[in-house]
Amino acid sequence: MRSIKTRDDSITFFNEKYQEAYHSKTVGAIEEAEIKYIKPCNLKDGMVILDFCFGLGYNSLAALMKLNQTTIIAIENDEEILKQIETIEVPKQYQEKYKIIKQVAQNKEFDHGKIKIKLILGDAKEIIKTLTQRFDVVFFDPFSPKKCPELWTEQIFKDIEKLMKPGAILTTYSCATQIRKNMEAAGLIVKDGPILGRKSPGTVAFK
Repeated sequence: MRSIKTRDDSITFFNEKYQEAYHSKTVGAIEEAEIKYIKPCNLKDGMVILDFCFGLGYNSLAALMKLNQTTIIAIENDEEILKQIETIEVPKQYQEKYKIIKQVAQNKEFDHGKIKIKLILGDAKEIIKTLTQRFDVVFFDPFSPKKCPELWTEQIFKDIEKLMKPGAILTTYSCATQIRKNMEAAGLIVKDGPILGRKSPGTVAFK
C-alpha cells in the first residue's frame, strides 16, 4: 500500500489489487466523508449505521464527530488496510475520535457507553445476507463500479434495502447511470447527492 496525502492533510492509500485509491486525491479524504456521506443524512443520536466497506474508517469517524450515541455495523474484507489505520495521524480535530477507529481496527469492536461499533471481516456480498440489524443510514463505499463491479449489483442493493428502516437513507460517491438503475430496481428512490471537487454529484437513495 502506498500512502497519499490529500487536500485536507488526511491520508489515504493506493490499493495495488484494484489499482485505485481509497479516496479522491484531489479533495480531502475526511472532507469527502463529511460531504458525500454525512451531509445528506441529517444524523441524529440513536441512529444505527451500516458502514459498507469500512476502509480507513473515515465515514464512521465523520459520523462520530456528529453523534454522541450510535450503533455502527461495519464490513471490510481487507485486513491490510485495517493494519494501516494504526499508522495514520489524522488532523488534530479528529484525533480523539480516531482513537476509537483505531481500537475498532485492532479489536473488531468498540462498546463504551453510548457508542457501539462492530467490524465484521469478510466478503460483503455474503455478510450482508446474514445481517438482521435494521439501519437508519447506509454508507456505501466500495471501490468504483469499474474496479469492483461485484459490489454494485442489483442484488447487493436488494439485500441492503431489506435491512433499511422505512425512510432510511443510503449515501455513496458514485452517480453512474447503471448503478442508479440497480438501486431503483431494488426499490430505492434515487436522488442527486452533494457535489465535491468535480461537476458530478454523489447519490443518495431512500427506502
